[in-house]
Amino acid sequence: MYSEKLQILEEVLGNFYRSNDEHLFFCPYCKHHKRKLSVNIPKNTYKCWICDSRGRNIYNLIRRFGDHSQKQHWRSFEETVEISEFDNIFEEKKEETVEQRIKLPKEYICLANEGLPPTAKSALRYLKKRNITSEDILKWKIGYCDSGEYKNRIIIPSFNQNGYCDYFVARTHKDDWMKYKNPPVSKNIVFNELMINWREPIILVEGIFDAINAENSIPLLGSTLSTHSKLFRAILTHSKQIYVALDQDAEKKALNLVNLLILHGVEVYKIETSDYEDVGEMTKEEFEKRKGAATRFDSNTLLIQKISQI
Repeated sequence: MYSEKLQILEEVLGNFYRSNDEHLFFCPYCKHHKRKLSVNIPKNTYKCWICDSRGRNIYNLIRRFGDHSQKQHWRSFEETVEISEFDNIFEEKKEETVEQRIKLPKEYICLANEGLPPTAKSALRYLKKRNITSEDILKWKIGYCDSGEYKNRIIIPSFNQNGYCDYFVARTHKDDWMKYKNPPVSKNIVFNELMINWREPIILVEGIFDAINAENSIPLLGSTLSTHSKLFRAILTHSKQIYVALDQDAEKKALNLVNLLILHGVEVYKIETSDYEDVGEMTKEEFEKRKGAATRFDSNTLLIQKISQI
């Protein structure tokens, strides 16, 4: 039955390639140029990694895109197929994307302004110690708060592709025990997407200070990337080349991330970050040098790297 179902899917959706229990086809909904529709026959599920069309019954695909004989053939495998006209609406409906917008703290002062108050000195000293230049401050709209909930914190805002603030990082520049105190909103964003050039290679880093050091980079705001995230979907949709530059102590997570991207057809390079705690500690010149020496990874390279760590 499994092979017969797979044959029908191939007749309806075209050629595929296999990744473990999943078969990847061209998506008939968004018609993306790469095979991004994942179909899992044992689990009876499907999902497009680009447009997010999905369902919990593969017969929805056959019913919508197959001919009469293919529908009849598929139905013959199942004793009952209980699908109403409403199942199709809910199962295949694309995820509605609500644009996240927030306001910066009312106490936020941009450090690119002229005539800054004396309280800005501590914030500027901290940024200088982190090798952040005045050009960086202007480009990233870096500011600080000298009062309120985010007092004594550097504020680095994120702007979505429409120019609205959708998140910000608030990092203490004093001795606060809590280094980061970020807003109580979703992290499921593409940080500072307004500044990203998707036509050029993208660099994935962990934190915001790493991103400031690396041109055309996106911070994960952590060390992992969910396949359900907006960033992952944006990468599959827009990006041709990805450079991964996670901290040295996150080597295993970096390799897992590389593997995930390779499995989804992305060209991946890994940047060596040894001898530094993170990318933010490097000079921009050193990072560019390491980027130029980055290793392109494929399944074989990844396997060799994993074996060497055992």
